[in-house]
Amino acid sequence: MTAGTFTTVDGCALTFDVAGKGQPVLWQHGLGAPLDQPVEVFPQDTGLQRITLMCRGHGASALGDPSRLSIAQFADDALALLDHLGIEQAAVGGISLGAAISLRLASLNAPRVAKLALARPAWVDAPSIERQHSYTVAAQYLQKYGAEEGAERFREAPEFLQVLAASPDNGASLIGFFKRPRPDTTIALLSRIPLEWPGVSRARIVAIRQPALVIGNDQDHVHPLAYARELASLIPGAWLAEITSKTIDRAAYVAEFRNALASFLPDVGGDR
Repeated sequence: MTAGTFTTVDGCALTFDVAGKGQPVLWQHGLGAPLDQPVEVFPQDTGLQRITLMCRGHGASALGDPSRLSIAQFADDALALLDHLGIEQAAVGGISLGAAISLRLASLNAPRVAKLALARPAWVDAPSIERQHSYTVAAQYLQKYGAEEGAERFREAPEFLQVLAASPDNGASLIGFFKRPRPDTTIALLSRIPLEWPGVSRARIVAIRQPALVIGNDQDHVHPLAYARELASLIPGAWLAEITSKTIDRAAYVAEFRNALASFLPDVGGDR
């Protein structure tokens, strides 16, 4: 793997990771997730080059101006990374937040996107504030009580218990926010991004013409399988892959995720 850094037009220093050789695939992480998340499920030895931008406030990337935090800004940053690397066209995809970024790129920057892979989408064509309300509450606990006490108190919050009952994996992710190394950055992200949406209308989703894969699983409160099914039904010709939930069997989840991507991504036709 090769790590790099570039600076956006507004002066925000962002890091990225490139691994493998072959057709380029911009493959993005979820909200608050480390690089390990997208790497774990990406297929190996398939003639693909994985490119992952660590979005503002993630990994070693700077947060920048908190008022600029948005899915639209993250998508602009991803496009800037492709420009920085001299990549005219790539497959794009990602998990949760990464799926939202990719959907926006495919709709608003179609010539740059060869294929589209949306994994565990957390939005369709509107904000999903109710499903993501627990993120906002986690930010409030982190800000008021700090990491250790905040996590302890949050474990008893009704918003957390509701998510935990529906999806233990989502619950673990929520507690993980309290363990991130930069609390101020986490608070900024969780206070803003859950109120966002990709900014792509239903009419624009229906107009997407790139080959598309949508991956979803059950027992996922923040990323309901219904969202994946709806997106797959809206994008013409999209392939829906329903995989095992991490809550049931993590090894099966990873294997099925990799298999779906490996069956879809090769021969994306990107140019460098």
